[in-house]
Order: sequence, then C-alpha cells, then structure tokens
Amino acid sequence: MVKTDLSKYNNDWYKNSDFTRGFLTTLLWFICNRIFINSYLPLPGFIKIRILRAFGAKLGKGITIKPMVNIKAPWNLEIGDYVWIGENVWIDNLAKVKIGNNVCLSQGALLLSGNHNYKKESFDLIIKDIILEDGVWIGARAVVCTGVRCASHSVLAVNSVANRNLEAYGIYQGNPAVLVRQRTAATE
Repeated sequence: MVKTDLSKYNNDWYKNSDFTRGFLTTLLWFICNRIFINSYLPLPGFIKIRILRAFGAKLGKGITIKPMVNIKAPWNLEIGDYVWIGENVWIDNLAKVKIGNNVCLSQGALLLSGNHNYKKESFDLIIKDIILEDGVWIGARAVVCTGVRCASHSVLAVNSVANRNLEAYGIYQGNPAVLVRQRTAATE
C-alpha cells in the first residue's frame, strides 16, 4: 500500500511552470487575469482578446468570453474561430489546450490539463494536452480531464466528467462519462 508523502513532491522537471516565463511576466499575467478576464467588469470582448494575445494565446476570430473566466497560462492556449466561453469557465492549462472552431464551453466548465499520480508516494505532477475539436460542446459544470481529446462535434453533458477520449458526434453523460447516444441534425 502506498502512503503519500508530500515532502517528497518535486515538479522541477516541469519546464513550462509559471516561473520559467519570468517572475514579472507571470505576476503581470496573474494581475491582468484577475482584473480583466476573471472579473465581472463589463469589458468589451476585444479588450480581453488583446490581453490574452499579448500573453501568447493564439486566438481566432469571433470569440466570446463571458465574465469570471479563469485562464492559468495563456501561452498554452490555442482557440479557433467562433468559440463561446461561458461564465466561470476555468481553463487550468499547465499543458497545451487546443480548442477548435465553433466550440461552446458552457458556464462553469473545467478543462484540467494537470493531475497527480496517486500511485506514487511523491504524488508526482502529471500533465497532458487537452484537445477539443471543431463543434464540441462542453456542458455547464462539466469536467474535461488531463489528456482527453473530444472529437469533432462530441457533447459532454451537464455535470459530466470526461476522463477518456470522446468519439466524434457522441453525446456523453455521467461520472465517468459514457456514450448515451449519437448527435444528429435536428429536423424542423
């Protein structure tokens, strides 16, 4: 049986950590994030976009960013065109997070690219990229875990947890999320 000993924790290997960018850059990002992105200030979207780009985010056109969004590392963020990011979304991107075109992240969604290895005494940090392909919808308060790829037009339902890849056009629900049906076009 493994017993956790956090005194042995060491993530010095993690070269993309906040402080490898420079203390002042990281500090400036934390301040800008809190004032302009992770706040209720009624700022026009283009201001948020410019700030994110200034810190290295690769952003497409037509992006909507609602209030109280928290982005850990804009330099690890790539977002396509016409993406909606809802209120209280948290992009905890220790690794790269790539979001395709026409993606919707509903209120309170979490993208978590970091985790810990509970099987090791030292509780080592694990980081892996997250990829949301075109047309993906992450429901309100849903969680996308470390290393998950949500394939084209997949849906993760409200309060669900994706800890494995989602297939294209699949609708997933639950914790852990399981395929419940296929996403099809509505007939009017």
